[in-house]
Amino acid sequence: MKSRILLSVLSGTLLCLASAAQASPESDANKKLVTDAVTMLFIQHKVDQAVDTYFDPNYIQHNPLVPTGSAPMRGFFKQFYVDHPDSTIEISHVLADGDLVAVHYRFKMGAQDRGMAVVDIFRVSNGHIQEHWDVGQPVPEKSANSNGMF
Repeated sequence: MKSRILLSVLSGTLLCLASAAQASPESDANKKLVTDAVTMLFIQHKVDQAVDTYFDPNYIQHNPLVPTGSAPMRGFFKQFYVDHPDSTIEISHVLADGDLVAVHYRFKMGAQDRGMAVVDIFRVSNGHIQEHWDVGQPVPEKSANSNGMF
């Protein structure tokens, strides 16, 4: 009897773990949307197309260097790419949990730049990016470990 109860508990636990490990359709769709938006905006530098396709007009920006709203963001990135035409990113990880998507990447201003490790967090709703937060740190010349930042 005890072995049946234990087997039942273990089976239930495994089923819960398996279902929790599977991404939801919402998470998968939001992950694709954000990956496409980030690629278009930060790698291809197609500012107008990225903003028009992926960002809500009332987009909320939490980075203090960039104005809130899609129109001011458009102007910011157009000028940024005029000033830094060789800037790009290398995506390392994309994680999604429902309406939130996190993108971990190396941002570089040019080929010789060590870059920055950045994590952008986007909130998606109704098929558009509604909100954004980010954190970043410079990639140092020397590290206390050999694990790397990416």
